[in-house]
Amino acid sequence: MIKIGDKIPAMKLMVATADGPREADTAELLGQGKVVLFAVPGAFTPTCSAKHLPGFVKHAAEFKAKGVDRIVCMAVNDAFVLGAWAKDHRALDSVVMLADGSGVFTKALGLELDLMARGLGVRSQRFALVAEDGVVTQLFVEEPGGFEVSRAEAVLEAL
Repeated sequence: MIKIGDKIPAMKLMVATADGPREADTAELLGQGKVVLFAVPGAFTPTCSAKHLPGFVKHAAEFKAKGVDRIVCMAVNDAFVLGAWAKDHRALDSVVMLADGSGVFTKALGLELDLMARGLGVRSQRFALVAEDGVVTQLFVEEPGGFEVSRAEAVLEAL
């Protein structure tokens, strides 16, 4: 699993935008400035939709005030799903929606979660991290089923 002091892996993924999906390089997206990356097991899932994404949207200005250049939400979903989810939550103006459709980036971070028994495949664990110029400075990984350390308010408090 990635840890504090590690560099974020560089690879090409897709981001959801108001104009549709576009390719993004994680080295550029997560490797410049101060970035908060949070990951959810899946778009449109109960806790992710009711609490996780909405918390980061609600507190986006507070993150900016604490020097955060970008808030990035990642899920093992395609960019079309993340785009629809972002529109549903009016998130596109405050949160970059990073689609790790095949889970390759999640696996490179060592934060995959096997939900095959539930019919959901391999997803991301629920987590948040802070990176400065591509290096992890803080990491908040939830226990399975948990929603405490990676919620927006907890990450804000740690900044």
